[in-house]
Amino acid sequence: VPITFSREEQWTSFCEPRKFPLVLDPVLQGSKLTRVLIDGGSGLNLIFASSLRKMGLNYMSLLTPSKAPFYSIVPGNSSTLIGSVTSPVTLGTEKNFRTEHIKFEVANFQSSYHAILGRPALAKFMAVPHYVYILLKMPGNTGVLSLRGNLLKSFECDKEAIIHASSIRVPSSVSEILVAAKELSLDNKDFVPSKRPSQSSVKPTNDVGTKTIQLQEGDESRTAIICTGLGDK
Repeated sequence: VPITFSREEQWTSFCEPRKFPLVLDPVLQGSKLTRVLIDGGSGLNLIFASSLRKMGLNYMSLLTPSKAPFYSIVPGNSSTLIGSVTSPVTLGTEKNFRTEHIKFEVANFQSSYHAILGRPALAKFMAVPHYVYILLKMPGNTGVLSLRGNLLKSFECDKEAIIHASSIRVPSSVSEILVAAKELSLDNKDFVPSKRPSQSSVKPTNDVGTKTIQLQEGDESRTAIICTGLGDK
């Protein structure tokens, strides 16, 4: 199914393209999630435990083990997933829609979104996002399915994401390292460290003896000098 974009689909203008996130409202397990981030830069599909609780699902019985940590979601720290769950996700309307079973990693921390659809989900839907037009297109059951984001919702989610990021406490070990590094740079502003020889460099010693041996190879005679330390057997 050919998927194209044209200037006619630009329903609003932005002074900074990609400034606002693409947020849609798919249906998951019979519940409509109104804040789902479409993130083509994410290598996983993420859903939050709070979203599953609001949906009234006993998600603990649905989880399968997932031990891989991920980064860049919680500032200054990594997060360990509590498991994964597979669920049908429907995008579109009754006239034109598409449903796919998507595997989500489940995270147990607060976010301004209900879930995040990353590259794996976009590949499953064969979807193409356009971040300038805040538009997502994919093959539907009756042709190309076009889904537009909501500018006000995108702004609200982005604003809440900044608040969540600023409220998350950086681990004490990280903050202590930053303070120590800052104090060290201030105290030693004019200090130039002296060059030290590498510990792995070979140092000559006076306690070395030499021994010459003859190596016979065919009609040629070669001489090799072997260095041995005193006391070596």
